Amino acid sequence: MTYPLLFPRGECSWNTGMEHVEERRTAKRTSVTQLQYYTYRLSLRNGFSILHNSGKLLQQYIVDAYAKTEGSRLHFLRQNQKDLRIELFWALLDALKCRAHNENLRTGKLIMLPSSFQGSLRHMQQNNQDAMAMVGKFDSESKIRTKDDIDKFVGAELPDPCTDLRLFQIVTKCMVHGPCGTINSPCMRDEQCCKSFPKQFKDDTEENVNGYPIYRRRATEPVQVRKYSIDNRWVVPYNPWLLKKFNAHINVEVFASVKSVKYLYKYVYKENDAASVKIQKEGALDHDEILSFVEAHNISYSDIPQYYVFDKSTTNWKKRQRGGQNVIERLPVVSILDTERYYLRMLLLRKSGAISFDDILTVNGLRCIAFQQECQEYGLLRGDQQWHGALNEAAQFQSPRQLRMLFAMICGFGEVEDVPDLWVQQQVSLCEDFVHRYSEKTGPHYALADIEELLTSYNLSLQKLHLPTVDLPASVLERANFDVVEEQVKANSYTMRLNSEQRNVVEILLSSVYNGAADTSKCYFLDGPAGTGKTFIYSTLLHTIRGRGDDVIPVASTRIAATLLIGGKIAHSVFKFPLI
Repeated sequence: MTYPLLFPRGECSWNTGMEHVEERRTAKRTSVTQLQYYTYRLSLRNGFSILHNSGKLLQQYIVDAYAKTEGSRLHFLRQNQKDLRIELFWALLDALKCRAHNENLRTGKLIMLPSSFQGSLRHMQQNNQDAMAMVGKFDSESKIRTKDDIDKFVGAELPDPCTDLRLFQIVTKCMVHGPCGTINSPCMRDEQCCKSFPKQFKDDTEENVNGYPIYRRRATEPVQVRKYSIDNRWVVPYNPWLLKKFNAHINVEVFASVKSVKYLYKYVYKENDAASVKIQKEGALDHDEILSFVEAHNISYSDIPQYYVFDKSTTNWKKRQRGGQNVIERLPVVSILDTERYYLRMLLLRKSGAISFDDILTVNGLRCIAFQQECQEYGLLRGDQQWHGALNEAAQFQSPRQLRMLFAMICGFGEVEDVPDLWVQQQVSLCEDFVHRYSEKTGPHYALADIEELLTSYNLSLQKLHLPTVDLPASVLERANFDVVEEQVKANSYTMRLNSEQRNVVEILLSSVYNGAADTSKCYFLDGPAGTGKTFIYSTLLHTIRGRGDDVIPVASTRIAATLLIGGKIAHSVFKFPLI
């Protein structure tokens, strides 16, 4: 019995033989799943519940229930890989074989985590693409624009305790920054707060179309919060409704830029499955070829869900009986390396009226052999038009970092006629995150430095492509990938788990980094049998140094070793060693 206080009589928990009651049973589902069982257990009902009044024991019970449910689902997927039709992921299989060959390894088993598993990479990517489809559907004027709109949803002032005491208590407890200024504050860099606190007093909110607005912070009497005297300059922007709802630290910002809307989703969906279907009209009662022809010429493939609904049981499209006006549709994103599907998708987005593969492969009465040839005949591949189109479309769904990876891939595999023009035309999207983080002047330099590193995989450089060259240290780019506060939390967690020997090693190395003479070279050799925690020591050092706002680049001799280090890189790449 794990929870004798919650179940003193030894009540049975979930087991594989637990069945639904008669009224809940269906032909397909007779047994109770773990998720259903724990959902039933945790549901709120009238009357006293010892489970919901057990404090931290309830929290442990919920964590255990989640871990068991997730573990059970993962075990099921691992044991039923054949049902996932892994053979459809041929591109991934080819990449795995190529990587194994390059690293002189044997190709192992491929185990897929499908998009149906909540929280998986594919699931998060699909959710992000759905969110971006909404952005493309709705008008940009639906965003918050005026200072009155901003003040309505976001505040950066201490509430009046006389009118809203609860909100005042939450803001002073959860939404006050610092006060910072001490040498060990996680937000301090070069004796300055990286979050720019304290802010300046401001009588009215000031809009900013290219970034954060300057929120209203009126000069009012300071209040005592713990042992500090605090005024509106130290308040982190918040939404009153969200604070009252969750009673927690929730920083809310207004993004005035249309492009910045992607940042609203990147924290939720940090990083497609396909099905074989056929499109046909259901039944044979309404056989009106003229009407079908006219309607088809007004509907592109991506518009079909607005007028038809997909029946999974028959893999057919059926005409909607009602609704469809508020349907948001999109086609799954396809890599340019998957050439056939990539060019098929290009045609589906631009060619109307096609009801079969013969239709979509025919142009001016000539049937093409491949989709790429059809795109060529259709005029979609003239000059660099297709690459501009690919980047423009990807900008609606992907992060700037992913766009730069795509840009490098296009330069490496595509036949681009004018790379500098491609860079100039797409510069705004490619530099968006760096411009947001630094400035419009320096952002492109950081983006080019990142592209330079990506191009090394294709044996290319900025100079070879006639792009502007930059000279930024790799550590500058590394900093953008790590959050100082998050790194400090991880450093504290890792440090608490060190044993005495590991702690001694960490203290010696940190002392050498921060207390040793700057002009003295330092070299240490750490040795020990497998499983003694060498990698754990490296991780603790990395989190600690980054948590202090400093830059560190872990370097390994092989790619496999580099993957064990957080942000690890290969020595050949960092130090530009020649490959012999």
